Amino acid sequence: MLRKHNLIPISLFFCCVLYAFQAIGQDTSNSDGLLQAARKAAFDKGDYPAAKSYLYRALEKSPDYADVRIFLGRIHSWTREYDSARYYFNSVLLKDPGYEDASAALSDVEYWSGHSDKSLAVSEQGLQYHPASQNLLVKKARALNDLRRYKEAETTIEAALLINRNNTEARTLASRIKDVSAKNKIGVSYDYVYFDKQFADAWHLASFEYTRTTGIGSVTGRINYANRFRENGVQYEIDAYPHISKTFYAYVNAGYSDKIGVFPNWRGGFSLYANLPKSYEAELGFRYLKFTSDPTWIYTAYLGKYYKSWLFGVRTYLTPGTYTSTVSASYTASARYYFGSADDVVGFNVGYGISPDDRLNSIQLDSKIRLISYKAGLSFKKKIGKFSVISADGNWFNQEYLPGTKGNQYQLSIGWLQRF
Repeated sequence: MLRKHNLIPISLFFCCVLYAFQAIGQDTSNSDGLLQAARKAAFDKGDYPAAKSYLYRALEKSPDYADVRIFLGRIHSWTREYDSARYYFNSVLLKDPGYEDASAALSDVEYWSGHSDKSLAVSEQGLQYHPASQNLLVKKARALNDLRRYKEAETTIEAALLINRNNTEARTLASRIKDVSAKNKIGVSYDYVYFDKQFADAWHLASFEYTRTTGIGSVTGRINYANRFRENGVQYEIDAYPHISKTFYAYVNAGYSDKIGVFPNWRGGFSLYANLPKSYEAELGFRYLKFTSDPTWIYTAYLGKYYKSWLFGVRTYLTPGTYTSTVSASYTASARYYFGSADDVVGFNVGYGISPDDRLNSIQLDSKIRLISYKAGLSFKKKIGKFSVISADGNWFNQEYLPGTKGNQYQLSIGWLQRF
């Protein structure tokens, strides 16, 4: 058995070993150590001035160290010092024109500074040395898309996806190119809902929509027809997805129907989306529903993560109480698997509560009582030919339609989309 006085030298020994390892990890006596210290300062602490200081010292020791020059150029580009960034990237390419990382970094700088033609030239030069580079192919397609050379952009991004279908950046860009190259879309869909207890008659919903891609984003006009509660009704909607920057875009919705009960009298919504680092995406927004009494305001938040061929997401809707101080909430977890292009998807979802974005069931939010609802569903979407997409969805709901009384609801949806 170890005595207490024996533990003191053992503790001192481990402290010395730990200190020695830390000293080794923080060794800045050579260029490699200074480069690692710069990465730690930039990525872990966000301290760019300290990172630059380490890199300047590294260049004093190794003036031709390409990775040091590239990382120093990257930091200058992140702080919008584009001329300095170009200097370091070009100094690497002058000595080694086939250095892939330098070409990719310089292509980014030219694109971010609004010179898509120069970004294209840099990526094409890099592809002469690395024709199978996914990174350079994506950057070339991005520049072509920005220059509105859509056919070339589509061919280039398809080449990147042939190399790696799991490239999430390439899939996202491919979807964007399709949307802007085919400026028009028409779509039709039909939904059938069967209730085992709650209602004697099934519900029917049919939609027709037309989308036009504009310089600021896509705009969609939609007409919805529904038959429920043995009544017919029509709703008119407009959606827009305006682009704000390369990171942010928005969603705007407005809808009207004079057949209250079949549809809300008014509906609206706004969300701000962000494409975040490390393949994350996020959304914050609100939804508005006006039935016959006071309007209902619902707030939503979403977080998604791309991982290989998957997109995982979680969403919540929060509804402050109109008549009480309580807040009701609904939650949904989803997963999508991309087995081909951005239009080839299988999806799964489970959730609790009713979503205001669910046009089939949002009418049930017209109640002072918040009842329990569980749901699960599957979705499928497949590209047919070059510009057509078919879709099918199936969902199950276990709905508490009266306090303590539950019933099942089954939904089947089919749809078709044509770009032109």
